[in-house]
Amino acid sequence: MTAYKSDLLRLLDARGYIHQTTDAPALDALASKEIVPGYIGFDATAPSLHVGNLVSIMLLRRLQQSGHKPVVVMGGGTTRIGDPTGKDEVRKMLTDETIEANINSIRTAFEKFLTFGDGPTDAVMVNNHDWLGQLGYIELLQQVGTHFTINRMLTFDSVKLRLEREQPMTFLEFNYMILQGYDFRHLSKTMGVRLQMGGSDQWGNIINGMELARRMDGAEVFGLTTPLITKADGSKMGKSVSGAIWLNREQLPDYDYWQFWRNTDDRDVGRFLRLFTDLPLDEIQRLEALGGSEINAAKIALANAATELCRGADAATLASETARKTFEEGSSGDDLPSFDALGDISLIDALVGLGFVASKKEARRMIQGGGARVDGDAVTAEDAVISAQAAPVKISAGKKKHGLINFI
Repeated sequence: MTAYKSDLLRLLDARGYIHQTTDAPALDALASKEIVPGYIGFDATAPSLHVGNLVSIMLLRRLQQSGHKPVVVMGGGTTRIGDPTGKDEVRKMLTDETIEANINSIRTAFEKFLTFGDGPTDAVMVNNHDWLGQLGYIELLQQVGTHFTINRMLTFDSVKLRLEREQPMTFLEFNYMILQGYDFRHLSKTMGVRLQMGGSDQWGNIINGMELARRMDGAEVFGLTTPLITKADGSKMGKSVSGAIWLNREQLPDYDYWQFWRNTDDRDVGRFLRLFTDLPLDEIQRLEALGGSEINAAKIALANAATELCRGADAATLASETARKTFEEGSSGDDLPSFDALGDISLIDALVGLGFVASKKEARRMIQGGGARVDGDAVTAEDAVISAQAAPVKISAGKKKHGLINFI
């Protein structure tokens, strides 16, 4: 590890957050002598962020833990444009009311990870529509557009890869990097923000913002990115077989969130403990050294700590106890996902209703493959029907997904 002097970079380095930095020695010196306001932007395309966004949220948490000021920038303006990075399709247009509702919902998740307030290191949340929405088109072209060349913009992966795949890119999307660059310049000028952070795929956008702030205002600002966070099997963080792992419980039950972490690949346990929990490093070293079946204790520690951060201590305790009852005792815990049926229900509809599969076609394949069980008994008949009864019926999909059908 690099011998950094500041608490900020030492903490980020020790826990594996640093992929690239601009002028690391200067940023290290700055963070050693004064409070550094740093920001990350999040577009509001849904009512909740997901686990794929979590490393950025934890990055802001580490910034605050080391005595600096997190600035959460909600993309009320840029959500209307759409970041083309890694995308093959134009983003669906959302109404102003939907974007505002999404921002209000997303804030509730941030409040679990950051301390908001008026103090020097308290987090603040701002909406980039407040300044982007005030820019006139001619003004934007004159003041900002002159600092961007088409030649260079075409070299950025967000544009180049899209064109290489012969996927259309609208002029609207092409402007995204200009507006994100303007965000950094505006925040630097109005709030004294000195640092923009983000995932490695945002490096080009961050550099654009830094250069714009330097050219327009002579500001000395910095950029820092995290590594691309993938699981050991190469899949992206934030996704599971049944869909996105949302941070808000309105989009994903506490038990499913806990279970996502509990099912972590053995090879990822230590890395995820460093990135996504506050457990001390010496405790993490002990946990990741466990071998054989003992590694399950480390996975439970990861699930408990990650769930407590995002959903609260009570949610973590209840989910853990539900898992113990389900897997160790064979009974049904109180926090299992559930689905209310009005009367008799087919096994196919039960699997879909519990969210174990995305479609009836997938449900049929699961039943045919012997992966569906009712109260512990395998069921292979596609036309199986669960009769209405007073007690809940336990439905299992494979070895790790369990839920209850309640009859009302």
